[in-house]
Amino acid sequence: MPEHAVSPSRADLRPSAGRSQWRDMVARRFELLGRPRPDDARGPALRFLWGELGELAEPVRRAVRPPLEVPKARHRHVVILLPGFGTHPFRMRYMAHQLERAGHKAKRWGMGFNMGPSAELFDKLSDRLLAVRERYAQPVAMVGWSLGGVYAREIAKRHPDAVTKVITMGSPFSGSPYDNNVWRIYHLVTGHAVDEPPVEADLPAKPPVETVALWSPRDGIVSPRASCGRQGERDKAIALRCTHVGFPNSPECILAVLKELDTP
Repeated sequence: MPEHAVSPSRADLRPSAGRSQWRDMVARRFELLGRPRPDDARGPALRFLWGELGELAEPVRRAVRPPLEVPKARHRHVVILLPGFGTHPFRMRYMAHQLERAGHKAKRWGMGFNMGPSAELFDKLSDRLLAVRERYAQPVAMVGWSLGGVYAREIAKRHPDAVTKVITMGSPFSGSPYDNNVWRIYHLVTGHAVDEPPVEADLPAKPPVETVALWSPRDGIVSPRASCGRQGERDKAIALRCTHVGFPNSPECILAVLKELDTP
């Protein structure tokens, strides 16, 4: 046999190993999909979930309504915006534009689509936070939508000196991890259970910086009790009237974020 030839046994093992890994991955996801929701957990009413579809018309509504009047910032911040699960920073571009109009500096999180947590993602997000703080020589405000807000809280616990404030928008940091209507989709995409994340985290514990939770009783994705939180889990909770998908485009939400950034 020529020296450069691969032995039959090694050649057979390579595709076999790949097929085995693929089967294990698929089997894991089917097992996760079959898990029942815990008895003490519940998501928002389905009528609110249907209401989320109305956000498809947001570009049309924005085109016909007057431009948003944003107040000029008295306290200018550098703000990192963190997208929700399964979304791209593009979905927060409108909010970023309004923050810039007010006088803040809006920065992306730098990792494209948010496809769920991992130890590597948290390390990269920590590096991103510290790099932005060093570049602008000041602590950074973190504004996170949905799962992005959960990341913001956890990163602020790791680097409190680098964060001036955390603002979450519909973020499921309290109650049961199953208090939402998309936990099965989360299982399917990430390959791990929503209550078994691949990183250590105490979600209800408040970060050692000012933490504001924006939530909505009209949220069709995350239960209001999960995104509002309990006393001691955040410094302030503010109720809005928007859908979950609509948080980053809601004029009410954007004005609430601007107000909180201007609150010392």
